[in-house]
Amino acid sequence: MRALIDRYIDAYNRLDVDGMLATLHPQVTFENVTAGVTTVRTQGIEEFRRLAQSTLPLFARRRQTVTRYAESNGVAQVGIAFEGVFALDLPNGARAGQAIALDGRSEFRVHDGLLIHIADISD
Repeated sequence: MRALIDRYIDAYNRLDVDGMLATLHPQVTFENVTAGVTTVRTQGIEEFRRLAQSTLPLFARRRQTVTRYAESNGVAQVGIAFEGVFALDLPNGARAGQAIALDGRSEFRVHDGLLIHIADISD
């Protein structure tokens, strides 16, 4: 599972949506959870593709770095340090060129050798 997750994160860091999709099961579920609230949820590879492509213009660069990894009962718990630089001004007040850094975690599950569930979680 670790090698598959590393491939997914590498593609994410390279802004390579097709590379990310190559690691995903057709029925993949993606969730973004912030402070216990699910803010985004996609079901299936096409919904994931649309979300991934829609976020590309937001960042001039972005990087996820694995800070810890544990696997138990078919679930990988991955500590993630995220760094990015915004490519444009956003309605929330973030400005183009502004850097952001967050610590969070992601949960991954695999089915038939591909990622079937991804949850990005931050407090």
